[in-house]
Amino acid sequence: MHTHKKTLIVVVGPTAIGKTALGIKLAQHFNTEIISADSRQFFKEMCIGTAVPDPDELAAAKHHFIQHISIEQKYSVGDFEKEALKKLDELFKTNDTAIMVGGSGLYVDAVCYGLDKFPEIDTKTKEYVANLYNEKGIDAITTLLKEKDPEHYKTIELQNPHRVLRAVEVCLASGKAYSSFLKKGKVNRPFNIIKIGLEAERATIYDRINRRVDIMIENGLLDEAKKLIEFKHLNALNTVGYKELFQYFDGEIDLDFAVAEIKKNTRRFAKRQLTWYRKDNTINWFNYTSPIQSIIDFIEGS
Repeated sequence: MHTHKKTLIVVVGPTAIGKTALGIKLAQHFNTEIISADSRQFFKEMCIGTAVPDPDELAAAKHHFIQHISIEQKYSVGDFEKEALKKLDELFKTNDTAIMVGGSGLYVDAVCYGLDKFPEIDTKTKEYVANLYNEKGIDAITTLLKEKDPEHYKTIELQNPHRVLRAVEVCLASGKAYSSFLKKGKVNRPFNIIKIGLEAERATIYDRINRRVDIMIENGLLDEAKKLIEFKHLNALNTVGYKELFQYFDGEIDLDFAVAEIKKNTRRFAKRQLTWYRKDNTINWFNYTSPIQSIIDFIEGS
């Protein structure tokens, strides 16, 4: 039984599965707009490597939160939650539905359920973790996380030092697992949420990822990354598709190896996305080849 008149349709699934295309078809059917919850597509300097919707796709349905900030800006999941809710509020004034398309589980959850409340971290803990990272590298931090919070270790994006460091700080400062603070204080939003997940056999997902990376390279990912070399220290660029090419530009690895690493790290990212989604039993799963009408019928019958 629906408690609210307004509905947010959330499209999730692993990278390269076809979320963008489905989001657009749903937005066209429901005559509404799309909120993007992909934390890598926020940055205007990163286009090819984050698979930002192409101009035709952007013209087919109005998108929000695509390339709206610079990599030099500080932008947190809390900022996104506030801005996305404000945008939904606006959209719901004229529409009964809105679409959110997400690759970043954390950002989707922030809009659907609110952010988790974490303990304050004391300076001593912060310094200890920072020193450990500087002296022993990210491996020492991930090992510590695995020991303190094996559950969170399984889903965290290990390629994102910022998140791993934060999780370890919380574990050490509180003496509890980081995951024990997750989803404690769910908020109720003033709209219904219907989650649609796209899935495929793992081999199919991996095949689609490999093909997508080849297309990115053909579309000029090298030039895009080259222009960003001076910013490679920024957290926004410490991400798959860019950091491997920076290693290539630095002469640490050759191009073939860099491309193979991008594919491998993207496959790992997809695996972690799937682990994250499996914990969410509110997702209604459809095969990525499902006819759009069957998904629309499901939504309208919900």
